[in-house]
Amino acid sequence: MREYFIRRFLLIPPTLLGVTLIVFAITRLVPGGPIEHFLEEAQKASEGASSSGGQMAGGMNEEQIEKLEEEYGYDKPIFISYLQWLGILPRERFISKADFRPAGSDKIGTGDLIKDPENEVLLVLKNDGRQVMVKREEKEIKGAAFVSSDMTLLESTDLGGWRFRIETKKDRQVRWAERNKEAVDKAPQNYDDRVVGYKRTYAGILQGRLGVSTEFGDPVWSLIKDRIPIALYFGILTALITYGISLPLGILKAIKHRSAVDNLTSVLIFIGYAIPGFALGAVMLIYLGARGGWFPLFGLTSTDFSQMNFFEQVKDLAHHTVLPLTCYVIGGFAWLTMMMKNNLMENLSTDYVRTAVAKGVSFRSAVFKHAFRNSIIPIASTMGQLITMIVGGSILIESVFDIQGFGLLQYQALLGRDQTVIMGTLTIAAALLLIGNVLSDIIVAIIDPRVKFN
Repeated sequence: MREYFIRRFLLIPPTLLGVTLIVFAITRLVPGGPIEHFLEEAQKASEGASSSGGQMAGGMNEEQIEKLEEEYGYDKPIFISYLQWLGILPRERFISKADFRPAGSDKIGTGDLIKDPENEVLLVLKNDGRQVMVKREEKEIKGAAFVSSDMTLLESTDLGGWRFRIETKKDRQVRWAERNKEAVDKAPQNYDDRVVGYKRTYAGILQGRLGVSTEFGDPVWSLIKDRIPIALYFGILTALITYGISLPLGILKAIKHRSAVDNLTSVLIFIGYAIPGFALGAVMLIYLGARGGWFPLFGLTSTDFSQMNFFEQVKDLAHHTVLPLTCYVIGGFAWLTMMMKNNLMENLSTDYVRTAVAKGVSFRSAVFKHAFRNSIIPIASTMGQLITMIVGGSILIESVFDIQGFGLLQYQALLGRDQTVIMGTLTIAAALLLIGNVLSDIIVAIIDPRVKFN
């Protein structure tokens, strides 16, 4: 059995790799990426400034667009960009650029340092502030050295990890054509060759970096980390309440089959099962919140929560929790109760239970020591997925109650076409699902000794 679970855990990385590849390809190929998002925002800002009499220029210039492409990996082929997102290949950071000038062009600001503007350029390094003199020979870097404040070359070969490459006029035209989906011959002809300075760093999933959100402007992992406690809070409470009530109630309904208790609880269960959690939440918000005033309308805490003492905070948190928790519990509660009842009734009618009772075993022992253990096996096969429910939350319920959980984060990312958040949340959800499948097998093996994973 140990070898089986080792193999299962070893299958998680390649499976997750396939999931991330599909997610990355879909988000890269569908329209509406981060570049389009920022262009739309810039256009809206431009229209707003124009309508109010502002003088701001509209849209984004080419330098800003190139910076976005480099930040989100659109300047590289999709597979290279994917490997950089994973953290297998290094990314170019602190990208700095400067154009080589044709012979006889203006040399203002270079002093007497630049002797050959076609093959020498003075580059200001971003996030560094220093200047570096870069020389080329045809399309290759010939040398680079830092320049002091008095415009003299410093004799130093240590560039602090900075690297340099040449981007020709043709390269820039091809990049323009790919961006605008036009033929290369339609690209602007006023480009010059330029030097690009950068540092190489590994910044991907393997390094714990999921990128920066285009919608919120914060690191994706920071956004997820801030919402995990809320998801755990509702997930754990939902699991405890659902299993703590559904299993005993299912046993009671199986034992008291067709009694008044069974019929009454069945009616209530199927009514609850027929009502979606988010729809029930909207109804409760209207009648118990807006009209009745018994419960708050949104959020998980009050605005003055930080000023309350401990017992007031517990009371306020519980007050805000009642309605959303009811919506979380209602759907899974009905399914689990009926699953427990039907499984137990099926096992109570089997020969081994009747034989045990005929040999003098009490009905209570036959139920809990024999039938119950076999009845819980189908339910145990799904227990591993609790980890997904606990962390994942519910998109619709969190949206209705405006609870800043993991589910609402995914919903906001979809609305805002925030690719980095979408890829980050889906990657985490896929990893939890794979781990949950293995945990389900472990739970089944613990409960059912007949199971042997060979």
